[in-house]
Amino acid sequence: MNISIIGAGAIGSAIARLLVNAGLNVSIANRRGPETLAPLVAELGPLAQAVTARQASQADIVFLAVNWSKLPQAVEGLGPWNGRIVVDTNNPIEAPLFKPFDLGNETSSHVVAAMLPGARLVKAFNHLAPPLLSAPAAEGGKRVLFYAGEDADAKHKVAELITRLGFFGVDLGGLQQGELTQFPGGPIPGLNLVKHN
Repeated sequence: MNISIIGAGAIGSAIARLLVNAGLNVSIANRRGPETLAPLVAELGPLAQAVTARQASQADIVFLAVNWSKLPQAVEGLGPWNGRIVVDTNNPIEAPLFKPFDLGNETSSHVVAAMLPGARLVKAFNHLAPPLLSAPAAEGGKRVLFYAGEDADAKHKVAELITRLGFFGVDLGGLQQGELTQFPGGPIPGLNLVKHN
């Protein structure tokens, strides 16, 4: 299974480290071009490669980890998605100011899904800060990661990946329930839960 990340900021880099630490290959793209990712790829080692955003969009599972205001530009022209899985790690805020965006009555994932026609969207990896996301093992157990989506097969594949990365996954239901993990507004962001056996 091919896995890629569009976005190489704190969240994208944390996910890349998780993937290579689990022995998985990952392709990484950003808006400035593959050559600007050379230091990160060198740090990650031989399982990582820098690619263009278009190349990244062709993977079986695509992590979308881009600042909210830059999302439309980041995904412009990347379709059609043809049923590929996109993991929406985004929150409707603008870092570093943490200024919230007004989405009206929409959830952030419904807004993202509208930008990615044909993609099977799963909301995940968005409720923990990068330092916590970087450490799936905690206090003798597994850190909990929540996920949500409409497509059962896509959620199953993301859940398998969450487990392989060392987390304990919890299915919240559909994208509407994914709003529970949305920052700001949801009750789950920052909730650092650990599952003990």
